[in-house]
Amino acid sequence: MEKNELKPAFEERIRKLLKDEADFKEFVKIANTPPVNSIRCNTLKITPEKLKQRLEKKGWKIKQPFNEHPEIMIIESNLLPGEIGRAIEHMLGYYYVQEISSMLPVLALKPKENETILDLCAAPGSKTTQIAAEMKNTGTLIANEISIGRIKILANNTEKCGVTNTIITRKDGTELCERLKNNGIEFDKIFLDAPCSGEGTLRSSVKTAIMWNINTIRSMSKLQKALFESAFEVLKVGGEILYSTCTHAPEENEEIVNFALEKFKGRIKIEIISLPIKCRPGVVSWQDKTYSNEVKASCRIYPQDNNTEGFFLAKFKKIK
Repeated sequence: MEKNELKPAFEERIRKLLKDEADFKEFVKIANTPPVNSIRCNTLKITPEKLKQRLEKKGWKIKQPFNEHPEIMIIESNLLPGEIGRAIEHMLGYYYVQEISSMLPVLALKPKENETILDLCAAPGSKTTQIAAEMKNTGTLIANEISIGRIKILANNTEKCGVTNTIITRKDGTELCERLKNNGIEFDKIFLDAPCSGEGTLRSSVKTAIMWNINTIRSMSKLQKALFESAFEVLKVGGEILYSTCTHAPEENEEIVNFALEKFKGRIKIEIISLPIKCRPGVVSWQDKTYSNEVKASCRIYPQDNNTEGFFLAKFKKIK
């Protein structure tokens, strides 16, 4: 298979989602374009200004695309393969190599100092370390992961970034929430970056197109609903939960949002998300299913809109 040659069934689904042929062609074009080199300054160790100065002394051309988020940086220089990962600043934990769309969920969640936050599916730790930085290492952050191999990576990344407010747990997400609920533990905020089919990662992973399978989407949808249902039960009244995936499949996105709104009707409301990039609203019908109009408040991020990878976000508040 050629690089990112879309399987017919996948291509048909994307065409239906985008509707416009020119839009679809732009999607295919950018899917075969390598992603930009983006990093996030780790403000627990260095300021964006000082990091930029250090990197520019190396001859790197640094762009900060969002005035309100100077920690987000794009390296516009043509670097050698592996150069970003080998740099002393990376080894010291001054920056984290992270795709821009992957940084957006934490911007939407808006963690604050001294909050109690649960990151339910935390590895490898890109968003965990970002949350800890926003919290300024105060409060308590529980970072959960089920895979022991991925926990080692999570632990390594939190240590390298100087994170000190985080407890790492290894447990199935639904079982962990059940145990927390039984012990009366609740959270100000919950971040559910759910396991997904990964359709949004076409630019960085050729495997995405090769391994795409509709059965994966269906099984992930069941898991995502179970995780959301469990997580919501350990959220404080007035607390917020951010759901995100790196896929375009409505079964894993809007269907989960609609499930949450129906399951917890009267206890939950969907929040408007404000981000510094173009977001498209959630779809309200897909194949033979129709979703609540409230689902439009979700945020679809397409790679052709912002020169990023693809992502999906939805934010909720527990009101009762």
